[in-house]
Amino acid sequence: MKTSDFKYDLPQELIAQDPLEDRASSRLLVLDKDTGEIWHRRFYDITEYLRPGDCLVLNNTKVIPARLYGHRVLTEPLSGKRSAGHSAQMETGMPEQQGALIEVLLLRRKSDKVWETLVRPGKKARPGTKIIFGDGMLVGEVIDIVEEGNRLIRFTYEGIFEEILDQLGQMPLPPYITHELKDKNRYQTVYAKYDGSAAAPTAGLHFTPELLDKVRGMGVQIAEVTLHVGLGTFRPVKVEDVTQHHMHSEFYEVDEEAALTIRETKKNGGRVICVGTTSCRTIESAAARFDGDIRPCSGWTDIFIYPGYQFRLLDGLITNFHLPESTLLMLVSALAGREHVLNAYEVAVREQYRFFSFGDAMFIANVMYDK
Repeated sequence: MKTSDFKYDLPQELIAQDPLEDRASSRLLVLDKDTGEIWHRRFYDITEYLRPGDCLVLNNTKVIPARLYGHRVLTEPLSGKRSAGHSAQMETGMPEQQGALIEVLLLRRKSDKVWETLVRPGKKARPGTKIIFGDGMLVGEVIDIVEEGNRLIRFTYEGIFEEILDQLGQMPLPPYITHELKDKNRYQTVYAKYDGSAAAPTAGLHFTPELLDKVRGMGVQIAEVTLHVGLGTFRPVKVEDVTQHHMHSEFYEVDEEAALTIRETKKNGGRVICVGTTSCRTIESAAARFDGDIRPCSGWTDIFIYPGYQFRLLDGLITNFHLPESTLLMLVSALAGREHVLNAYEVAVREQYRFFSFGDAMFIANVMYDK
């Protein structure tokens, strides 16, 4: 299986740059995973494709404002140890010289003050390099270079890191979004709870509290799981042989309530419908540990789902449109078949659907049979 088998042509103007004012009014392409038949709806019509006894699986991770901009420190203070929150000039009477602008993206917390990060430009961030953010409110020192050229940075500061990050950090929007995000909450799901993601589980961005209440009122169960989304999910596949690609690991957790809800749904003949590829990867990772069952668990997963994969728990998927040749497009193709998926994408392009993070959605299931 080749990476190029998952290529499609996408006009640049179809990449959504801004979220819609009403989350639930985005378009919804419904795809029957067995026949390839397609229907065009709005996202709030999702209730017509759900039924009592189904279970909707949500990823309740919360995106942190993980993108920081600082400057490389060129001149150290002459004496004394500067505490975070005080500028070098206050400590020594001599200002530090600021070097090149440095962009730091927080990927994974390794310990209390050490993070694995993606730094640009990397050549300006060798071990020992110090980076100052927000006039000294936050200072980082590169302490190591690890896999894929990522940097380990130790931060020093006064106060609570999360509060400082909320002041200085920006939402880590994907590079294909060039417009400024006016409201940070629009890159969060309405059910986001637990800090830890470097990217949003974007399929969930379409839900409103009112729509979720309507879903519950239908007798559809809700199970919340957690997978903190890292950049590994979105890294391009650089090998032509799909089977040679290695996913980066991400932390996930399934609590007792979620495991019980999903297990009872399967036992009673209901469908398990994941909202987003991250929810799918979470429950399939858990099922792999327990021979197809699901129990409370947590850990790190590097599961890579591509055509030929046999799903253990997933029956249906709500997802956005994904980048060409991406692991996410491969996951969707594992569920509905590459030919059906690429045909649906061709139709979506022709019908002017909006693509990627702030774009429209798909519902993929055995629609004809289930209805």
